[in-house]
Amino acid sequence: MKGERLKVKGLFLFIFLSIFNFQFSTCHAQFNTDRITAIGRNALYFEDYVLSIQYFNQVIRLKPYLAEPYFYRSIAKIQLEDYQGALNDCNAAIERNPFSPGCYYTRGFIYRQLNRLQEAETDYSEALHFSPENRTYLLLRADTRAQMKQYDAAMEDIEQLLRREPNSPSIWSEKGQIAFLQADTLAALEAFEKVTQYDRTNPAAWSALGVTSLMLQREEEAYIQLTQAINLGSKWAGDYINRGIIHYRRHNYRGALNDYDQAVKLSPRDADCYYNRGVMRQEVGDYNHALEDLNKAIDLAPEKTEMRYQRALVGMQLKQWKNVITDLDTLIARYPYFLPAYYMIAQAYQQQGNDKEAYRYRFKAQDLEEHKEEIQAKQAAKPHTDLLIAQAQPQKKDHRKEFSPNAAQNQNEPAEEEQKYDSQTRGNVQKRYQDIVNEPQIILSYYSTDMSLRRTNYYHPLVEQINKSQALPAALRFTPQEMTLTAEMVDFHFAEINRLTTQIEQVQAENLSTFNVQLSTLYYSRAVEFAIIKDYASAIDDCTKAIVLADKDLEVLISFCRANWRYRLPDGDFELILRDYDHVIRLQPDFVFAYYNKANILCAKQEYKEAINYYTKAIERDADFAEAYFNRGLTYVFLGENEKGLADLSKAGELGIYQAYNMITRFK
Repeated sequence: MKGERLKVKGLFLFIFLSIFNFQFSTCHAQFNTDRITAIGRNALYFEDYVLSIQYFNQVIRLKPYLAEPYFYRSIAKIQLEDYQGALNDCNAAIERNPFSPGCYYTRGFIYRQLNRLQEAETDYSEALHFSPENRTYLLLRADTRAQMKQYDAAMEDIEQLLRREPNSPSIWSEKGQIAFLQADTLAALEAFEKVTQYDRTNPAAWSALGVTSLMLQREEEAYIQLTQAINLGSKWAGDYINRGIIHYRRHNYRGALNDYDQAVKLSPRDADCYYNRGVMRQEVGDYNHALEDLNKAIDLAPEKTEMRYQRALVGMQLKQWKNVITDLDTLIARYPYFLPAYYMIAQAYQQQGNDKEAYRYRFKAQDLEEHKEEIQAKQAAKPHTDLLIAQAQPQKKDHRKEFSPNAAQNQNEPAEEEQKYDSQTRGNVQKRYQDIVNEPQIILSYYSTDMSLRRTNYYHPLVEQINKSQALPAALRFTPQEMTLTAEMVDFHFAEINRLTTQIEQVQAENLSTFNVQLSTLYYSRAVEFAIIKDYASAIDDCTKAIVLADKDLEVLISFCRANWRYRLPDGDFELILRDYDHVIRLQPDFVFAYYNKANILCAKQEYKEAINYYTKAIERDADFAEAYFNRGLTYVFLGENEKGLADLSKAGELGIYQAYNMITRFK
């Protein structure tokens, strides 16, 4: 079974075509929440998962007692592979509406992704309690029971479905897979024959039948079935690998090589492709190319120790004695009763002229042979040194329409997500690689980039107050990311610096103490201009002059900005920066951005636990502070507290930082 992922378009058809026929009651919701929910559903349908979450957030904030927005938000999070966040939302939906089979079905899917199979089985059973005839619920419960090795119970579900739909290829396919798990290869063969009988044009069905026949040593039948899968357009590397095995056993090495070459093209990161081709090249004496293939296979799958035996055989032919000894020592460490390895390693030492080690390994091999009966029970595992049979191509099942359309394709194929969408926030954003770096300082500037998806409250009354006074040339904004300036904009700010310098000189010439407030504002205005053109030293100097003259409210903003700009200096003094943030916090304890920025500095100083403390203080003052959740999450992960870290990253994603979903996918 390959990994699964809910596919929203399929799921919406699944929900709204009355497959499980549940409805959430919205008769008491106001029009605005109905409208927002409808927009969110549309965004979800068109795979705008990050945006849809923001709409459902709004509904939850306005009507937290509704089940519907939690349910839909859980689906969006599933698409982004934030399963723990999705589980929390699904739980919330069920708390608000415990009679919805769709919620139990969805939560069951989430539990499967979290490998909590017993809970998944319980939820599918609960969904069947409300909708006992539902085909999908029965199929998924059967599949889950099979994974739990409850094969008899799984077969009961399948037989119940077959009594209703005796000609369904998807149900027969499920039966075949369960039989395969039971090691009942004949029953699996019978089931897969039914699949091809009812769906003759499905290459995955012929693939499953072919690999089953191959395992039963029915090579002629397997060859015909695998060829049929390939002729029907199979892009599954395993079909070529398995047909190549048949060519190899028939000594048709050219046919085997052609099939293995095609398998490598289709799945260039599949170790089995290179391993099988390497074994075949070894057989025909092409040792150098065989070694290349086996090296690649072991690089891709170093845990498959068995592959080292074949590489050791090639190394013996190429007289690479040292490499042979290394490979065989690794093999013996895992399979201590595998006699051929001892004789081979003894021969390699002999060729090196090391008679002592050669004798030691031969003596060990002879000792094992003398006690063969005694150790036979211990030799439960021995390396598989033959060609590797690839598993069957995953079936496209009717009840899995909601899962990824790539489920039946090689997982090693390059992701197309980057090319699929123009917007960086659409689709499966968790698949787009992101650098693991903290969100930056939040600063005050005249310019900011669009952060409309984020729920962080980029506001403080002191900034609103100074903007209303129009004491500065433009309105200040909190932003984690400044806009890049054009050459014309830079020229404008140089002119502003000259204008403000003239004004400062005029006020200073008056030399009146009543002008102190005006002078502090002018210095601060010029400091902002200097910072915009990246002259941070001059900006800091102006801030220092302004603080001496400023009232308490302006002093808060100036100290905050000075700390930010000190951090931008190449040799920024962390202690001075922290002193400024602490001063802001003393003067204005609700200035949430000072806590957050201080936490970032503490991270830079590698004082991670204290940084977490300050991120937490920021979150206590703004429960929607997306950047604080994101950075605290990364810090927790860095400290090895993954559960806390993933919970914070999930919250950051929910609050609009879509990059968090890539982190969740990688760290989980």
